[in-house]
Amino acid sequence: MSELPPQTPPGTKVDETMGFGETFLVWALKALTFVYDVLTLPFYAVAQKPWVKKRDNREPKSQAISFENGITYRSLTPISNMHIELERGKVDTMEKVFTYAIKRNGNKKCLGSREVIDEEDEVQPNKRVFKKLVLGDYIWKTYGDVEKLATFFSKGLLEIGLEPKGRVAIFAETRAEWLLAAIAAFKQNLTIVTLYATLGDDAIVHGLNETEVTHVITSHDLMPKFKSILSNTPKVEYLVYMEDPLKKTETQGFREGVTIKSFCEIITVGSQSSKGATIPTPNDIAIIMYTSGSTGVPKGVLLSHNNVAVAMMAMSDALGPVYADDAFIAFLPLAHVLEFICEAFCFLSGIPIGYSTPLTMTDTASKIKRGCKGDATILAPTIMASVPLILDRIYKGIQDKVQSGGKVSETLFNFFYQYKLKWFKRGYNTPLVNKLIFSKIKNIIGGRVRMIACGGAPLSPDTQEFIRACLCTPLLQGYGLTETAACATVSLCCDMSLGRVGAPLGCCDIRLVDWEEGNYRVTDTPYPRGEVLIGGDNVSLGYYKLPQATTEEFFVEGGRRWFRSGDIAEVHADGVLKIIDRKKDLVKLQFGEYVSLGKVESEMKTCPIVENICVYGESSKMFTVALVCPSTKHLQTVAEKLGRNGVSFEVMCRDPELEKAVLKELEDHGKKCKLQKFEIPGAVKLISDIWSPDMDLVTAAFKLKRKNIQDRYQSEINTMYSST
Repeated sequence: MSELPPQTPPGTKVDETMGFGETFLVWALKALTFVYDVLTLPFYAVAQKPWVKKRDNREPKSQAISFENGITYRSLTPISNMHIELERGKVDTMEKVFTYAIKRNGNKKCLGSREVIDEEDEVQPNKRVFKKLVLGDYIWKTYGDVEKLATFFSKGLLEIGLEPKGRVAIFAETRAEWLLAAIAAFKQNLTIVTLYATLGDDAIVHGLNETEVTHVITSHDLMPKFKSILSNTPKVEYLVYMEDPLKKTETQGFREGVTIKSFCEIITVGSQSSKGATIPTPNDIAIIMYTSGSTGVPKGVLLSHNNVAVAMMAMSDALGPVYADDAFIAFLPLAHVLEFICEAFCFLSGIPIGYSTPLTMTDTASKIKRGCKGDATILAPTIMASVPLILDRIYKGIQDKVQSGGKVSETLFNFFYQYKLKWFKRGYNTPLVNKLIFSKIKNIIGGRVRMIACGGAPLSPDTQEFIRACLCTPLLQGYGLTETAACATVSLCCDMSLGRVGAPLGCCDIRLVDWEEGNYRVTDTPYPRGEVLIGGDNVSLGYYKLPQATTEEFFVEGGRRWFRSGDIAEVHADGVLKIIDRKKDLVKLQFGEYVSLGKVESEMKTCPIVENICVYGESSKMFTVALVCPSTKHLQTVAEKLGRNGVSFEVMCRDPELEKAVLKELEDHGKKCKLQKFEIPGAVKLISDIWSPDMDLVTAAFKLKRKNIQDRYQSEINTMYSST
């Protein structure tokens, strides 16, 4: 498959750092692949038609339709057959979406959960004891089962005191009962209030009190939280908990006046009820979904039934055809708009949804008993949704595994990784290399994944390229917000570029407007740049009980509702967006250079020694500084090189010499990522704390809470600036 002899690829360069064995291996591989390429190129060209892939990659994905008040872009992607079906059937509420899906998909598999056989203690080499699960196969509910259970549960909700247009909170981990509860609520025109399972007590109290909910649906694992929360949520009268398959749920010791029932008890009550359904209208509120709260207190976003239904139609346009053997692995928080829309789309399309968690997904996951298979191995999903944090961890995990295999193994991997990238850019797939080199990596997530959708935060181009190559699957970046029902743009499978988030979805238009303060204008060359405004039927009705914020961030023009995102993008010649900045993330340094903190963090997170990072900058200074949560394993390696053997993690994080070594690694990594000199932090402070939602330093979706981090570490920031 080569018109020319292959160049020496980056990462396999023959130099003085290589031993004789690795050098010989590189030249042998170059010779072998050259012969293979010459012999097979004609066959691959006929079979794969690379010119078609490159043509599809270049074709316009959106077009400018207006130049008034900025530049407005509209999608050129044709609508799907599913979209046409839904419009013809006037499916404009979530109740209609789920009812339509149940009629359409009949007795197909719908929602699956692993059978939990046992929980056992497993003694680790360091004598610590971890709880491990023994899991069986997936047990499936059909669409008919879901309809029956959701109907009973919906009637049960009325029997325990809820009324149509009332509100019920769902505070639980991602699992089948979560989606069942949502479907049930929609059947009775109840508004669901979504709360992340990882939220701290203060955030939970805020959400419950602001929405004044009286009924909360939670889980066995989260029930203990309510022993303290209920004293600060006086309006909560009823707790419904999702049962644990092995353990009995403690229901004693809670605030007086609160009734506690199990999920199954509510289904039983509903099965004996004669109450009917209350059908919602398109403009009724389906969900009050709280934002991540990265820049302050989370805001409750009002999503109407029509908002979400329209987003589902647009999703069906973007994700392409559905196949009979498709399966979706669900593990992101269902309280996050991305996961909710993805699961609802799969439900509608007849794609079985298998539930998982990051702790049980792979064969080596922390809750899987040795010898048992992880969820991905058993389910063998074809579609998954992810966020950059998860993909960054997979990226680093693969790199660690490759490096631990020895120099020859690393040289072999790097050679074929670069070989694959070379041919990908020419429009070719490399099936033999995929099978021989990357199949074991792909098997980590079941071996059949044909599409990964990523959203929620910026994804490093390095991670995108690496994951796309190693997992042998398209990685579609999407862009959207809770305020737009997760939908704004999405890249297509034919997009061969990196770092872009795609063209507008069919449900909305995208407008760029000047942001003078940041020096971004739609007249910029070579590409128009500006703040992203999103207009369409997927745009939220506003924020719950926040009229001023609603007025500031939403507006109506020509009968269309618009949202000011605060994100800065440029639009390329093919109508595809690239997010390049965020208003709240932009810092202007002493000599006028603008630094996008989010961009720098996204690149630095791919550095092996970085577990998490927050970059901070002051306009009166010439450089930024960084608070780094280091990887324990990699920090120990650096410490051993400096002679710090047997030192605790906390002591390592306080060592000035180690901080200098980490800073040097960040500088080198920043140069590799082509960051400007002024973008690379000039000082670092190692942080031994693990930033979690409970500490209120990151959101439930693990986005940084910059102000909270700054407040907590202000003295460390001052020290970094004063010592350089």
